[in-house]
Amino acid sequence: MNLDEGLSPETIAITAGRPTVGPDSSLNHPISLNSTFVAGGAVGYGRYGNETWLALEEAISALEGGRTLAYSSGMAAVTAVFSTLPVGAKVIASNQGYSGTMTLLNNYATANRLKVSFVSVADTSAVINELSGATLLWIESPTNPGLEVADLPALIKAAKEKGVTVAVDNTFATALSQKPLGLGADIVMNSVTKYLAGHSDVVLGSLSTEDAVQFKTLEDARKFNGSIPGPFEAWLALRGIRTFPLRFQKSCENALELAKRLSAHPLVRNVRYPGLPTDSQHEKAKAFMKSFGAIVSFEYVGSAESTDKVCASSKIVTYATSLGGVESLWERRRRWPIESSSVPETLIRLSVGCENVEDLWADIDSALHAAK
Repeated sequence: MNLDEGLSPETIAITAGRPTVGPDSSLNHPISLNSTFVAGGAVGYGRYGNETWLALEEAISALEGGRTLAYSSGMAAVTAVFSTLPVGAKVIASNQGYSGTMTLLNNYATANRLKVSFVSVADTSAVINELSGATLLWIESPTNPGLEVADLPALIKAAKEKGVTVAVDNTFATALSQKPLGLGADIVMNSVTKYLAGHSDVVLGSLSTEDAVQFKTLEDARKFNGSIPGPFEAWLALRGIRTFPLRFQKSCENALELAKRLSAHPLVRNVRYPGLPTDSQHEKAKAFMKSFGAIVSFEYVGSAESTDKVCASSKIVTYATSLGGVESLWERRRRWPIESSSVPETLIRLSVGCENVEDLWADIDSALHAAK
């Protein structure tokens, strides 16, 4: 099943990556627990391929476009991209992006493996000014946790004119909000752990590309770095994809409503959500995004300690890291030592789930007042 057939994402999520239909055929692919395969076929060895991975990759490919490779985690997918760059290559990345990616790039820079330039992806001119001499532009949009939005069409166009490879972390937006490959990006990364799997029970990542040479390079990185997904995790993620559009739509609806209410709350300031008309990123985002995601960030008007108390006081929203599951989660991001110092100490990242929005609001409001 592929996007050329003109199907909607809702239909693709349910139909892609299925076995061939026939009498008594399985509706779902089985979990293939094999490390060894009989010689003479295309797989050869369990580190090179697996039919359960393939089904998951087919489904993600149908959503994102191109061809997809699954990895053991989102960071394994990120590392695969950076590991293929030549020594001394210049990488441009967000100055307030996912802490794991930023830490990895800083480690590469410290080891003189890569030259890294961190810049605000929301500042289109600043990014374009850094493109000269770059090998890779790594765009995270919206960013984690600041929710800055990159002008993907403009940045991809400028990068391609200078021969710079463009990779987009599409985890927050997902293919339901934006299609970077369709805009000309070379690689799209997803933390499958998050919205695609959607149930907080697997750790996986993926890379999608339309370039055959790029695909082979990234496939070799997976083979020889050993960053392969487990078959059971791949099967769970594929099952999660079947309800992904439904979950994501509900979470986005809840996120918009909660962002509106948080904006008027006396104990909250600087609410960040691209779907709010008052948000600084809204006009840019609505030009090419179909929806605005399910993450809301905001600052509590107390101290770091009282912000931690807010997160620990909720009964429905769970105090935990990660995001993208059916359940709502929140945390003070600066509790992590590797989080960027540009992130405010009292910033709370709220991953909005699929619960009843009135129940969520009552819980959030109660927690905000509990720490006063």
